[in-house]
Amino acid sequence: MASLDPANDPAIDPVSDPAIDPVFDKDGVRLTVDDALATVTLGNPAKRNAQSPALWRALAEAGRSLPGTVRVVVLRAEGKSFSAGLDRQAFTPEGFDGEPSFIDLARGTDAELDAAIAEYQDGFTWWRRSDLVSIAAVQGHAIGAGFQLALACDLRVVADDVQFAMRETSLGLVPDLTGTHPLVSLVGYARALEICVTGRFVQADEAQRIGLANLAVPADQLDGAVQDLTAALLAAPRDAVVETKALLLGVPGRTYEEQRAAERQAQARRLRDLAGLGD
Repeated sequence: MASLDPANDPAIDPVSDPAIDPVFDKDGVRLTVDDALATVTLGNPAKRNAQSPALWRALAEAGRSLPGTVRVVVLRAEGKSFSAGLDRQAFTPEGFDGEPSFIDLARGTDAELDAAIAEYQDGFTWWRRSDLVSIAAVQGHAIGAGFQLALACDLRVVADDVQFAMRETSLGLVPDLTGTHPLVSLVGYARALEICVTGRFVQADEAQRIGLANLAVPADQLDGAVQDLTAALLAAPRDAVVETKALLLGVPGRTYEEQRAAERQAQARRLRDLAGLGD
């Protein structure tokens, strides 16, 4: 849940938002839906989209608010940075208005502390639902919670000015917003350990080379690259995408023979469906 000190620079929005009425817009999160495409936008560029428990709850609400027509979700952020991580106010004794401070949380029981962190994680867990493909469009700093939010998505398209960093360990904490599993899956244990423990910046060229980013482009091409990827995803039949994603997500928990069986079962469902023999 680490952060970078927010700056009050004038915001330049590198990714344009759909010109449609939002489903909701609160606590730094805006959700818009245009048939099969949903866009979740972090909308507090003056603070470099620093995060808070209220924002995490809004992210969870965004996931619950998606209609069944949605196939692709794009996560983007206004301003120069994707997210500077946890708002520094969280580290003050008083914390956020109306929220327990970290000190208050630490004084709670094990069950209370576990429940609080689980609620925070809810905003990060729905992005890999098998019925959706999620794309993070990332520019500038993606620090701590911001890095973990980008990792929550299936795919990442990054601008050439991107800087990922996991700063939790340097603050005496651990990454706890679901980022450790995808990070290890993408780059391997040894590199994930090094990135987390050193807290160093991972820039665009390295991010693409080690598998953190699917694509790195100049900042002024970020919007277009995400639009092209979205169009390609939507061109494939929905049920085939859902089955393929479920197959790939299941790989870590299956043996080779179990994966072969899962492929056969998924293909049988697809063949019957295409033949008009499905349930």
